[in-house]
Amino acid sequence: MAENVFVLGLDEGNAELLHRLPDARNHRFHTVLDVADLRIGYTDFLGCLQQARTVLDAFDGPVDAVTGYWDFPVTSLVPVLCERYGLPSTSLESIVKCEHKYWSRLEQAQATDSCPRFGLVDLTAAPARLPDGLEFPVWLKPVKSTSSKLAYLARDEAELADAVAAIRDGVDRVGGPFDAVLRRVTLPPEVADVGARACLAEEAVGGAQVTVEGYRHHHRPHVYGIVDSVCYPGTSCFLRYQYPSTLPERLQRRVSDIAEAVVVRLGLRSTTFDIEFFVDTTTDRVWLLEVNPRLSQSHARLFEAVDGVTNLHCMVSLALGRAPDMPHRKGRTAVAAKWFLRRFTDGIVRRVPSPEEIEAVEREVGDVVVDLTTEKGARLSEQYARDSYSYELADVHVAAGDPQELTEKYERCVSALRFEIDDV
Repeated sequence: MAENVFVLGLDEGNAELLHRLPDARNHRFHTVLDVADLRIGYTDFLGCLQQARTVLDAFDGPVDAVTGYWDFPVTSLVPVLCERYGLPSTSLESIVKCEHKYWSRLEQAQATDSCPRFGLVDLTAAPARLPDGLEFPVWLKPVKSTSSKLAYLARDEAELADAVAAIRDGVDRVGGPFDAVLRRVTLPPEVADVGARACLAEEAVGGAQVTVEGYRHHHRPHVYGIVDSVCYPGTSCFLRYQYPSTLPERLQRRVSDIAEAVVVRLGLRSTTFDIEFFVDTTTDRVWLLEVNPRLSQSHARLFEAVDGVTNLHCMVSLALGRAPDMPHRKGRTAVAAKWFLRRFTDGIVRRVPSPEEIEAVEREVGDVVVDLTTEKGARLSEQYARDSYSYELADVHVAAGDPQELTEKYERCVSALRFEIDDV
């Protein structure tokens, strides 16, 4: 009998990938709440929890797994729902240890010396001040945020004041819903005193940026891939995710070892994870940036193209209580990337490529998938697909035989995709 796997916020693109899994015929995938209902990062946690329970309670059949690949609130909803229905999952406490950036830093520092210096910023202080022991430049971000929203680089007192003002104005949008999660967990005093509406400052570090993806089933964590995160020149905004990583093998082992130690310290198990690092390839210095208690669905097509099976296989296997069995370099191409077509100034979108135009590009270039992330009539600064410094227009997934072909295919897509945007 097929097993019923319920996926929070299952979207069309990932549903297509799930149905291409080697054992997909043994599963029935069901959607619990639409992505629009979840409003990733900004939603009512308790309201979503009740809606999800209603869907699952009304299902006429066994609930064999509940899982998801989105950021908050999905990451927090999954363990709560799994506990209710007696299903495999990591604990809510381990999730919060990852997602509360200050608590996460405190825990990471117990497992590795690769954390940048950090401290809390008083959002009510006038003038704004850096924590003791930190010097410019620093990154400022709420202790709970998503997709680099409200993350700002401050290089002097003026930029610090601007960043603190912006975070102070926006901190409730995520901090408010996250408060409902914190109330379900026993917090250490230093975290309880901070709450969900605080601001973290971190030493600005640099180097090659990579993401380590893996999972922990029972005891020992397993790393199944490392992805390069390449930024637009001179910015902190991602240009592409590329797999496999070009990092030297010795440094791939180093970041993998640190990732596994941190996962154990945080208590993650029965879950996938992705952990972001900066690596200075000249000095071999490694900096741990962030721990996410989920896989990156942005990497899903990359793993499928290069390894032969999407990383969603790991998510589904763990949700069903089984150890994943990921192949390695069994895919159809040698390299793959997810490119982010961005605009760096605000505007009103007057035209986007039509479905027919996108279909023609995909057919003519070959082994590419184009996903629009804006729409006609949108004001870029008001759309979800943005960070603190840029606005996404489209995601372009490309698979190729080598890095040169990868770039050439992307450039052909960009030339063929016609947007019209009025400056604001």
